[in-house]
This record gives sequence, structure tokens and C-alpha cells, in this order.
Amino acid sequence: MGNRIIHELEHHAPFTTLGVLTGIIFMVLFRHLSNGTAESLFYVLHPTHVLLSAMVTASMYGIYTGRKEGKGNFWLILIIGYLGSVGIATISDSIIPYLGEWMLKMPHRHVHIGFIEKWWLVNPLAIAGILIAYFKPSTKFPHAGHVLISTWASLFHIMMARGANMSMGSYAIVFVFLFLAVWLPCCLSDIVFPLLFVKDPKVKCVSHHH
Repeated sequence: MGNRIIHELEHHAPFTTLGVLTGIIFMVLFRHLSNGTAESLFYVLHPTHVLLSAMVTASMYGIYTGRKEGKGNFWLILIIGYLGSVGIATISDSIIPYLGEWMLKMPHRHVHIGFIEKWWLVNPLAIAGILIAYFKPSTKFPHAGHVLISTWASLFHIMMARGANMSMGSYAIVFVFLFLAVWLPCCLSDIVFPLLFVKDPKVKCVSHHH
């Protein structure tokens, strides 16, 4: 498992870096975007992130336990899919970005917990993603989309909190926190977390499924 984690982190680092760079460019170009618009965009991207994450997390567990479409312990898949998507997406999109906001002393910093603040939106989408994975498990497209959307969700969380002006040093710190917010949680959510519940997974490179 340790080798698998290292492999996946190395595999996803370049793509994550590219995604974060596009986020920083967007942040500079649209630095006058209002906090309200940033919040609206966050609550489009964060729920979408949860949906994709639920699809991949539940699919990974199903594939590695040899479960066929529409078969297996639904409640176990539901629990693993929910915790792996909502729990880790909250860390990725809200908690890690908030730590960056706190470090930079941004004036409007706040931890936006989607599954509580917008429970009627985030939780049903998580369940929808799990149902899709239960009846038709797949990890081919959702993971790549998950990584990119997570980057933008984290970005708009930070843009909600920022003030009128940011220094170049602040952008550098934002880059680091955006990278961490996406790189570690996305690999944990999509790959490591569901495999923790697999008793004897076959050793193969899951990267080729993404």
C-alpha cells in the first residue's frame, strides 16, 4: 500500500501542478471578481466535485472486490462512497484552503462546509454518484475531472475570502495550498481510501484506469 500511495502521488503531481497553474492565472486575470460570484461558483464546483469523487471512490471499491454491476453489499458501498467523497472533498475544497486564508489573514475567511450549508444539494449528489458507481462502476473519466474540478473549487473558496489586493508572495502561498488541497486528498479519496476496505486487492497500477 505504501508503494501504491507513492506511485499515485508521483503520477498525479504533474497534472495537479498544471491545474493549479491555470487556477492562479484565473485568479490574477479575474482578481476583481466579487466575493458573491466566487461563492456561487464554489457551490457549483464543490457539489460537482463530490459527485465525481463518489463515483470514483465507490467504483474503486467495487472493482477491487470483484463486485459486478448492481451486486454486493449496497450499504457498505454507500458508507465508503459517502465518507470518501463528502469527507475528503470537504478537507480538499474547504479546510485546506481555509488554512491558507488564515495564514494570509484574508478579511473574509470562513470554512464553508458544503454538506451542512448546502445539505440539500451536496448530499443527494454524493448519493447519486454512489448509485451510478453501484450499477455501472467506472474510474476512466471521473478521476481526471475530479482533480481539475477540485482545483477550481478550492480556488473559489480562497477567492471568497480574499481582499482587494494580493501581493506576489500571497499568490505563491495560494499556489502551495491549492496544490496540497488537490494532490493529497484526491489521491486519498479516489485510490487509497476505498482500498483500505479491500482485504486482498490484486496488485496492479490503477493509474491506467483514469
